[in-house]
Amino acid sequence: MSFTSNYLVCAGREIHYTEWGAGNAESVFAWHGLARTGRDMDHIAAHLAARYRVVCPDTIGRGLSQWSPQPGKEYCLDFYAQLAVSLAEQLGLDQFHWLGTSMGGAVGMHLAGGAFRGRIRKLVLNDIGPKLGDAALARIRAYAGKPASFERMSELEAYFRTIYKPYGWLSDDHWRLLTETSMRRTAEGKVTPHYDPKMVMQFECHPNDYELWDAYDRITAPTLCLRGESSDLLLPETAEEMRKRGPSAVVVTIAGCGHAPALNVPEQFDLVRRFLNGKS
Repeated sequence: MSFTSNYLVCAGREIHYTEWGAGNAESVFAWHGLARTGRDMDHIAAHLAARYRVVCPDTIGRGLSQWSPQPGKEYCLDFYAQLAVSLAEQLGLDQFHWLGTSMGGAVGMHLAGGAFRGRIRKLVLNDIGPKLGDAALARIRAYAGKPASFERMSELEAYFRTIYKPYGWLSDDHWRLLTETSMRRTAEGKVTPHYDPKMVMQFECHPNDYELWDAYDRITAPTLCLRGESSDLLLPETAEEMRKRGPSAVVVTIAGCGHAPALNVPEQFDLVRRFLNGKS
């Protein structure tokens, strides 16, 4: 299944997105994680595109989207939500499903309990909840704020294979695609992950951004939460609380994964597809 590469100006910033299954009646926003890009959604998007129009944005400061000239102000969930609202309006999307990995799921909770309440038909949260594990937060801040750089692509791929080992099983082709779709060259000609290091200012300037219980409790959309078996970001006690509060999420544990399942294998495809299609 092929896709198109597109750009729109949203809230004054140029945002890149890929689109799969154009022309399908139902739509899905598929939003990536903190230090990643929309191309992480290639595999699940290709699978869902048989039925759905799937829109996979690069968040501002990531991938091919514009970097923010006001990082302290714009690298936060509220601004990411503004981008999503503008993107939905320009694409003519009134109601749709939302699939979000990590940060992308946090954006989805923010919106499903706010600006998109009643518009998000079903919400899929990939290893993210209304509260983050402290150890994971410290780990992510440590590597994301100071991205490594390398002389060779093979070294960058080896680095990704190390820090993203918790994603679970990826084939060699998957690792190569992940590397090639999330790299840029520095002014010195080295290769480094394709994001603005200043995006971690979110944690300094918006320290309560990921405290989302209030938004979660306002969500009315049926919600599926996928939790990596050994995730240090979505802790078991948080997942259990998510079953009881707000939309009473269906929580499914994904074996062999930590933070976060890569959404790249048939078992994970089927979980998402069946939920969006209204099947258990």
